[in-house]
Amino acid sequence: MPERIEWLEDGSPGGSPYSPRFGDRYRSENGGLEQAQEVFLKGCGLPEAWSRQPQWCVLETGFGLGLNFLVTWAAWKADPLRPRLLHFVSTEAYPASADDVLRSALAHPELIPFARQLKHQLWGLLPGMHRLVFEGGQVVLTLCIGDASTMLREVSFEADSVYLDGFSPRLNPDIWDAHTFKAVARCCRRGTRVATWTIARSVRDALAQCGFVVKKVPGTPPKRDNLQGQYEPAWEIKKHRPAPPHRLAARCIVVGGGLAGAAVAASLARRGWQVTVLDAADAPAAGASGLPAGLLAPHVSPDDSLLSRLSRSGIRATLQQADLLLQAGSDWNPAGVLEHCLEHARKLPAAWHAGQALADAAADWTAPATAGQLAQCGLPPGTPALWHAQAGWIKPACLVRAWLATPGVAWRARSAVHRLGRRTDAWQALDAAGQVLAEAELVVIAAGYDSHELAEALELPCALALQPIRGQVSWGLHAPGTAGALPVFPVNGHGSLVPAVPLSQGMAWIAGATFERDNTSTEPRPEDDAHNRHKLRALLPASARHLAHQFESGQVKAWAGVRCATPSRLPSLGPLNAAADAWVCTGMGSRGLTFAVLCAELLAARLHGEPLPVERRQADALLPQFDKGCASVPESKIYRQI
Repeated sequence: MPERIEWLEDGSPGGSPYSPRFGDRYRSENGGLEQAQEVFLKGCGLPEAWSRQPQWCVLETGFGLGLNFLVTWAAWKADPLRPRLLHFVSTEAYPASADDVLRSALAHPELIPFARQLKHQLWGLLPGMHRLVFEGGQVVLTLCIGDASTMLREVSFEADSVYLDGFSPRLNPDIWDAHTFKAVARCCRRGTRVATWTIARSVRDALAQCGFVVKKVPGTPPKRDNLQGQYEPAWEIKKHRPAPPHRLAARCIVVGGGLAGAAVAASLARRGWQVTVLDAADAPAAGASGLPAGLLAPHVSPDDSLLSRLSRSGIRATLQQADLLLQAGSDWNPAGVLEHCLEHARKLPAAWHAGQALADAAADWTAPATAGQLAQCGLPPGTPALWHAQAGWIKPACLVRAWLATPGVAWRARSAVHRLGRRTDAWQALDAAGQVLAEAELVVIAAGYDSHELAEALELPCALALQPIRGQVSWGLHAPGTAGALPVFPVNGHGSLVPAVPLSQGMAWIAGATFERDNTSTEPRPEDDAHNRHKLRALLPASARHLAHQFESGQVKAWAGVRCATPSRLPSLGPLNAAADAWVCTGMGSRGLTFAVLCAELLAARLHGEPLPVERRQADALLPQFDKGCASVPESKIYRQI
């Protein structure tokens, strides 16, 4: 349940927000705008300090109703000398509802347009990290839902400014103690500026103990004093995991023009890189990413496993990109997906059940399917099924083309890379004749299963652990009455059915897909259509009966592609050499739509020393995997700097 807030009538639009939990107001008697501007923004020397910087990162210890973020975003927007990228990382143990965040901004008309955009993305705030993006990806909010000191141990970045905020030390002492400030200090560099409204002696002592040098400064009425300072410890800073240096944008070669490669190219181009995408095909998304339409739906498990959590982070990232770049109805449709749990009942985590603490946030993602939703699928009441609200179908090729149109990205067709070579301080991509196709300081291999062979040129101690998986879908055009006989939303579980996708030939349905390991053939096979039909009979008996004639009369068409997976069924993302200038991004299996954006943003974040889009341990789980029997994989050598 979202944090309960009481709105006190004080004459201001919307009223004054009050926390029953802490017995205090969320903002001062004069309203929060002046405090946000004077105490935090100006207290950290902003906006002057970020002038002409490529990126800037603000860390905040209490998101509350988001006022400090909105004020910082507005200042960035108004500054002609603003950094290319603004990161804002904020912790919050008790997130408020999206409606309360917007209501809080009503007292400040200049912030309402920003608050409306924020409200649109404030959903599904389960414990963990949530990446929200604005301004076409140039303003990035990372919300860390949970205890501040705990969450800050899972981040990896260096803050340029720190806002210490929260209810008073007397009412909420945990967020002002040395444990929290020690966690904050791990995210700071020498010179990181810090600001807060409290001057409590306990706070000053705890900050000093953790290496911050602070002083009282004239406050904003009714407060007489505020606190400002910077991180300047008297000791040598020794971090268990040093933050990598901020890499300057340069040239990059991306090998592969599918979802993985195009997403990487767009993420780097947004940060100023000049990216050349080399592809052997005549058109983008010619491989597995050429699927007519794919499903985007989260993975669910009773223990909320690593795959489940990563899938939610990936889906949020993909939805943001699709909403920004694609045309709803023709390129994608986020109408939700019903999961018919045929093989085994999908149990939700206990804390997600009705009446439990996380039920409301979880329902934004997944909940038991209703009787009405089952009826729309022709399934009887009580059928084990889940409803994924943040889900739908997407045409992968549309997303790929949109990413490749990003300024700074150049796509080259019929450019098959035979091997990668090194010359002085740059990589060269060479064709079969030894001719140079492109040259750049960074190379990213995102060529699906072909990444396996390209990586061999890097003289790795072992081969990448990748497996080809052939998949075939069956599809057909709507006949009279088809639309009324099929569900209005996609259904997955044992195979899947996307009931209505507009293609150039007309409105189509798509069913499948097969899953055949160690097969690289893309030739359609009649027996695979029969297999898809068999699975559809179990998944949606009524729909299968309606489509039976198309299968039996040969009207059904097929599409086949080869996906690439890893032993862990998680993507393979990370550097392949000690210099961290050769990376791999592949192995997404049947979840390319789920993981492509997330992996691309994670790659860019690690290159630039930015806050990661997921918890550090989750990010580390995606590091490249190698074949069994490898004598020694030099992880400490290759990965130490990331």
